[in-house]
Amino acid sequence: MENKHKILIIDDDRAVCSSIKLLLKKSGFNALAIHHPREASETINSFRPELILLDMNFAIDTSGRQGMGALKEIIAAHPQMPIILMTGWATVQLAVEGMKQGAKDFIAKPWDNKQMVSSIKTLLALNKKETTETAETKIKNFEHIIGKSAGLIDVLNLAKRVSKTNASVLILGESGTGKELIAEAIHYESLRADQPFVKVNLGGISSSLFESEMFGHKKGAFTDAVVDRKGRFEMADTGTIFLDEIGDLEHSNQVKLLRVLQEQTFEVLGSSQAKKINVRVVSATNKNLEEMVANDTFREDLFYRINLIKITIPPLRERREDIPLLVNFYVENLKEIYNNPELTIDSKALLWLEQQDFHGNIRQLKNLVERVVLVSNNKTITAEDFQTHYRGSLRGEKINLPDVGEISLEEMEVKMIKKALAYHRNKISATAKSLGITRSALYRRLEKFNIPYDN
Repeated sequence: MENKHKILIIDDDRAVCSSIKLLLKKSGFNALAIHHPREASETINSFRPELILLDMNFAIDTSGRQGMGALKEIIAAHPQMPIILMTGWATVQLAVEGMKQGAKDFIAKPWDNKQMVSSIKTLLALNKKETTETAETKIKNFEHIIGKSAGLIDVLNLAKRVSKTNASVLILGESGTGKELIAEAIHYESLRADQPFVKVNLGGISSSLFESEMFGHKKGAFTDAVVDRKGRFEMADTGTIFLDEIGDLEHSNQVKLLRVLQEQTFEVLGSSQAKKINVRVVSATNKNLEEMVANDTFREDLFYRINLIKITIPPLRERREDIPLLVNFYVENLKEIYNNPELTIDSKALLWLEQQDFHGNIRQLKNLVERVVLVSNNKTITAEDFQTHYRGSLRGEKINLPDVGEISLEEMEVKMIKKALAYHRNKISATAKSLGITRSALYRRLEKFNIPYDN
């Protein structure tokens, strides 16, 4: 006989309980309903549910206090229990507070049946005990990600585990650590692998174009809208949308994004008809979002919506044993690209590279290797070849920062952009790359600061 997952519903509205029980039964679950939090402890011990749907309000009290009290008691007694909060009267802020206390998700009433079932399945899958897997298996499953360090293997283990679910994932790490590679790996290991994987650099989208870029627009919606245009969310429907640089999203647009993530619906600019979508959301940033939440520069409710699973990629200086593997991988590829089959790398060069900090991480290492391969006339690349072109370890000593209060951050940014433009002779791609930003982000800054350029 099939072992059905047990779901406990705690809600004082009997009609709501009946409706959810019917939905869960049709979806293959074994559901039981109780109508007051005081029954929870005894029922949990006897029924042994694998997940709980908990209403926030009981009787005529709409403050959410009873639901919050029940949540704290259940978490205290069963810390591993996945709990989904249901809120009708209570505000989203109350639900966010509940997630701080240990709830895994929240659903607004009236709920969407597909969204409720999807959330339940996702949390059940995440709550399964992690199977033991070897490092060799991990690297094979994510074969385009090079490395053997314990820190990287931990990242790959977690990424592999969550890939088969629909859980939202937040990838954290310094610039150049490979956040996009992990996002791609999660998508192509998921059940959505045959569906679209749409990348969006939120840091490169100006506030005025956000809705058009993300939700699309109808012809005539604004002056330059000469044709209908699909937005990124519609392009990603049934697949995965990768929201890169989410920490750079302007505050005014964060609520617009939150609404789509919560409701899985949006309106095309110039249309009043809501469109329903089914997307998996993977986000990434090099910013400290918790600090931004504390400073009110990033919405707390959006943070908890994208942060069901957090993956932190360690910087290259914390996994130095991966450096020789990466260098050899790059050299093998460059041998083919530049038709130099006899090219080798000296073992002392690898040892020297392992000792460097690489503040730009994998991106800096890759650029260094390619630059050295291009300019070296030798068949064997030595440590001296790398030392000639490497500036990373001295970078902190070479930057002379002005005294505090002498110059504003904006003025420093303008000076750096102008300096980079002059150095690269107004070549936008090269300038953007040297500044560590995208072309669109550079164009946005040129417009913002009214910096002249001739491309």
